[in-house]
Amino acid sequence: MAAKKILMLVGDFVEDYEAMVPFQMLVMVGHEVHTVCPGKKAGDTVKTAIHDFEGDQTYSEKPGHRFAVTATFDEIDPASYDALVIPGGRAPEYIRLNERVLEIVRHFAAAAKPIAAVCHGQQVLVAAGVLEGRACTAYPAVKPDIVRAGGTWVEVNDTFSNAYVDGNLVTGPAWPAHPEWIRAFLKVLGSTIMP
Repeated sequence: MAAKKILMLVGDFVEDYEAMVPFQMLVMVGHEVHTVCPGKKAGDTVKTAIHDFEGDQTYSEKPGHRFAVTATFDEIDPASYDALVIPGGRAPEYIRLNERVLEIVRHFAAAAKPIAAVCHGQQVLVAAGVLEGRACTAYPAVKPDIVRAGGTWVEVNDTFSNAYVDGNLVTGPAWPAHPEWIRAFLKVLGSTIMP
């Protein structure tokens, strides 16, 4: 397996599990992951939020952990990365307002490099205009955005544990999809994990 250099876009109140777990899983199998946030540099942190499914009409939110930013946003060159990860939470709703974030996403899409997005991370894909003609899933509240952006909506299963692959694009509806989502992303990356 060739190690890949992966960029992860985060911001304050990124979903805790959706940032930390993929980061740890990708590093565990040997990939190099740089986390970046607009306005922050290597050594800074972002606050996370834990979203849970407790029987309410939508998820609940609780304070999470501090998550390390490992590279300086203003200094990264997207061309030097092999793949992109966009976690969900509340961060996508405002980092998508940053034009450089959108340019970074467009770079990965235009180059057909692997992109993994989960939950509300697909809001960034919508804002970047890269979902037209693509099929994906997300947290159900993002469905209208995906459809309006010209994407094809893939239904979420009852446990929010499904993922969907459309070429280089790997999407999941929320952190319960991590096993399927990360497994699919690793396959798109060309990473083989054997029991």
